[in-house]
Amino acid sequence: MSRDSFSNRFGVVAAAAGSAIGLGNIWRFPYLCGENGGGAFLLAYLFCIILIGLPIMLAEFSIGRSAQRNAYRSFKVLSPQRPWYLIGVMGIIASFTIMSFYSAVGGWTIEYVIRSVTNTLAGDHNEMFNTFIAGTYTPIAYQFGFLALSLGVVIFGVSKGIEKSTKILMPALFVLLIILCIRSLTLEGAKEGLIFVLKPDFSNLSGNSILDALGQAFFSLSIGMGCMITYGSYIKRKEDLTYTANVIVLASIVVAVLASIVIFPAASALNIEVDAAGPGLVFKTLPGMFALMPGGIIFATLFFILLCIAALTSAISLIEVVVTFCVEEMQIKRGIATALVAVSMFLLGILCSLSLGMMPQLGLFGLGFFDLMDFMSANIFLPLGGFFIAIYMGWALKKRITVKELTSDGSIKFSLLRVFFFLIRYIVPVAILIVFISGFLRL
Repeated sequence: MSRDSFSNRFGVVAAAAGSAIGLGNIWRFPYLCGENGGGAFLLAYLFCIILIGLPIMLAEFSIGRSAQRNAYRSFKVLSPQRPWYLIGVMGIIASFTIMSFYSAVGGWTIEYVIRSVTNTLAGDHNEMFNTFIAGTYTPIAYQFGFLALSLGVVIFGVSKGIEKSTKILMPALFVLLIILCIRSLTLEGAKEGLIFVLKPDFSNLSGNSILDALGQAFFSLSIGMGCMITYGSYIKRKEDLTYTANVIVLASIVVAVLASIVIFPAASALNIEVDAAGPGLVFKTLPGMFALMPGGIIFATLFFILLCIAALTSAISLIEVVVTFCVEEMQIKRGIATALVAVSMFLLGILCSLSLGMMPQLGLFGLGFFDLMDFMSANIFLPLGGFFIAIYMGWALKKRITVKELTSDGSIKFSLLRVFFFLIRYIVPVAILIVFISGFLRL
């Protein structure tokens, strides 16, 4: 079966990093960090992403490249006659669920791009954001526009769509974040915000906080949802999976830290309560900082364009998981499959938007539909998916298959093979279970 693929190592890293970095690090990480004590949450996140996230990413890459199939079919190919394919099904469901609320946030970025371009960001930014998301039609219209943009890239496929776009956009995002860090740190009153994110206060860290950190590690690396299995199937055999995974994890950590250094000092300078700002933290904080900058409207425009792009790079990978399943398993043409998937995600996403606006009663278990989809995907589906991937890789998949992938058919030396197998067999699944159970006991 002929498959599209990434053209080179930089294309692999850019696309996978684009999936991993996205809104997870720039939008989601800062507001969770603000709600869970700042520096202590950052340390918990670093622990989860290095000790648990990195081995899971290597496992997913290995599974995908070995099988050369989608997240569902990969397990069918590697372990026929056994129900391990249910891990792939769980990943596909997780990707679909995430896109329901992720597309809503993507729509917010488009609104703020337009406000930046038209110079209408002035005023009470907290009230501006709350009024916008409380609307009925406007947030939904922008959500549709965001999905349409994502759909356009996915239709072009891997090398022409996903790889080309992320090769340009991800480096630009890094550069702009560094510029914004410098400006944020020079604001009067920024010191307290920097202390908040860099000085751990473990009194604010609970079992639920660590569960949030674990979920964020999975969310920010796009693991446990089939994305990296799917992208792994597009990686050529000569590429070093360990190098690729290490670079992506490092990039994800750096962007999360940079985003925090942008957000928290600025929030401190502007007297914004980060522990109560919720999902709107970025949108309530940064417009105020831009207003204090020379040429602020230019920086605002660039930032929200790149934030929208960061959202797109992650959305592309989420849609690709479901689209690849439809193309390879249901024999639907890529263009039609992409359209059907996007429309389905949009319909579910409408409920997320409405739960933040005119229909806050939409939801279950005391959570609005937006928060419910967020919690279920990041704190339930992804850790469980990671747990079963670790069990599969450590105990069910033949060891020689894993060794073959991690050494690129023996052409690359991987001196930490024993460490990897020890982590994936014992440490990763046990750590996920402990965090998962302790978090739910404290909910």
